Amino acid sequence: MQFSYKKMLASVSKEEEYDMVVIEGVVGVGKSSLMNILATQGYEAFEEPVVDNPVLDKFYHDRTRYSFPLQVFFLNKRFEHIKQAKDVSRAVMDRSIYGDAIFARMLNLSQEMSDEEFQIYTELLTNMLEHVHKPKLMVYLEISVDEAMRRIQKRGRDYEQIVEREYWEKLNTEYTHYFNEYELSPILKINVDNLDFENNPEDREYVLKLINDKLNA
Repeated sequence: MQFSYKKMLASVSKEEEYDMVVIEGVVGVGKSSLMNILATQGYEAFEEPVVDNPVLDKFYHDRTRYSFPLQVFFLNKRFEHIKQAKDVSRAVMDRSIYGDAIFARMLNLSQEMSDEEFQIYTELLTNMLEHVHKPKLMVYLEISVDEAMRRIQKRGRDYEQIVEREYWEKLNTEYTHYFNEYELSPILKINVDNLDFENNPEDREYVLKLINDKLNA
């Protein structure tokens, strides 16, 4: 079916912007770590709803059965989060409603989410995006598939360990497509293959400087 991230994001209001930094990237790239670092700099953090998620573990064991309910669960929570975050000064989000379609699109392309389910999902997402403004900054943490898989294995979430390499490759490809079309707000791309901002103070200062410089540009 015909789909465009650019067309979908056109539903977002560009008249105003939220005082918000959004962190995006594939699984294992370090989004939560960077969000927590920014929280120490005075930002209010809004975590991705992976804890107490009743569907996530089931999804990784049977993606075709649980792709649609999982995406609706995430979409609902992300809409709830952005409604809370929009009135906050200096909010930071680990993923957000702006990039929610990345996973759904990937699952639809592999037919693990049917065309009918994807159509329902995109209509719901578009309706929600009409009530949302653009973020102040989008931070995209880029990473190779090999390095992402190494980090996923290191953190040891059982349900992620069973996922085949092809899934992570498809996800990385879909992220690339999304950000090739992204024009909603200023964007900062940071390759983190050789960065450890969680444990290395120099890497942490480097990434924080990139973000602050972009915000103040």
